[in-house]
Amino acid sequence: MTAVVAPEVLRSLREGRALHLDHYGSRPPFAAVGGSGITQRMVALEGAGDVIEVLDASGGYASACLGIGHEVIRRAAERAVSLEMATDEIGSLERSSLLVEMFGAGGLLADHFPPGEYHVSGRSSGSEGMELALRLVLESRVDRRSLRQRGDRDLILAFEGAWHGWTSGLVPLLNRRHFQAGLPSAGVTVEHLPFGDAELVEEFVSRHGDRLLAVVVEPIQGDAGVIVPPPGFLRRVARAARARGALVVADEVLTFGKTGAPLAMIDDEGVVPTDITVIGKSLGMGSVPVSMVIARRELTVRGSGAVATSDLRPAVCAVVRDGLKLIVDDKLWDHAAALGEHLGQRLRDELVGALPEVFHEARGLGVLHGVELTEAASARMTSLREHVIRAGAYVEFMAGAGRRTLGRRYLFPAMRFAPALITTPDDVDEIVGRVAEGTRAFLGASG
Repeated sequence: MTAVVAPEVLRSLREGRALHLDHYGSRPPFAAVGGSGITQRMVALEGAGDVIEVLDASGGYASACLGIGHEVIRRAAERAVSLEMATDEIGSLERSSLLVEMFGAGGLLADHFPPGEYHVSGRSSGSEGMELALRLVLESRVDRRSLRQRGDRDLILAFEGAWHGWTSGLVPLLNRRHFQAGLPSAGVTVEHLPFGDAELVEEFVSRHGDRLLAVVVEPIQGDAGVIVPPPGFLRRVARAARARGALVVADEVLTFGKTGAPLAMIDDEGVVPTDITVIGKSLGMGSVPVSMVIARRELTVRGSGAVATSDLRPAVCAVVRDGLKLIVDDKLWDHAAALGEHLGQRLRDELVGALPEVFHEARGLGVLHGVELTEAASARMTSLREHVIRAGAYVEFMAGAGRRTLGRRYLFPAMRFAPALITTPDDVDEIVGRVAEGTRAFLGASG
């Protein structure tokens, strides 16, 4: 017999959903009511309130890297409630311990950010982190005494298809009109180039280097459809920018902890140096909203110019500390690298190869993959998603880069796979099988 929720629970879920701002325009008709690991229990809001179990391939907007209800996070949350209450203007043992473990000598990220050369600020989301990163870029050209701009650097280079957040300061970094129209500019000129073409970037920087203030780049483009750049691209971009005195800003909000390593600004030569890096999503283990802005010490803001109510509160730091310790101790980033190879092969074989009417191309690394839809399927992806959820797999869609310049092909929306680090190869097989099952049901309903 199919389980159903009590009528009063279903009524509450429906009423609450109606009160919650719908900025999507079309949300799937389901609500989550519990879960464990990578399994979520969901209620169908239409009908009698049937409960279905789904395997979560999305990681909660790619943030729940340890799944649902992990015991380590439970214990961290219990520990957190009895910690000191400390804002960012006074010290905290929990905050200090986290920062030293991550950025001190021998710390988790010391290879990327040499101790003594960087400082860190916390924010409550990736968008807020990128907003502060942009603020640091803009403040770098301001004289602190007169608060007037120094020099002629007024140009930022970003990339077509990029996603850096939805705050008003960030939308100029997104090249799609839908995100920009009617909203204010950042006070600088932003130019966009196709992602992945290092020679084009080098030519642009050679022509405009005297005006170039910063280059903002995702090491793997997320919302564009999970686009992995060619080998050497990131290093050549960073080298070209820094040769002309421009700042390099890496948006690692999505990629943090997903590619088989802590950060994705690496290549065969080692770490790709940056001036500012923003990490988020998985940093909060899917349990606390947090991001970190890691910047060279000479990059700062005017007095009180970066105050935030929730800048690395001790309770948040406890969850991050304990989660990172588990990830390192259990070698989950190594696991992600191996799992990613298995996931990529299954996506290519069972979705792209077997269902070419719906899926065009699979791309990705580690536990971050995207499967681009065909043009025909893109027009009906809301229905596709609902069929896949009813088949027992929870997935999300990325917008796709859309129209690109210089002859690059149009990129349609992509189904994103960002499963938790605790996902097993057998889980991957089951997830992909359920997605395929839901897709066949979608095709049957379409026919």
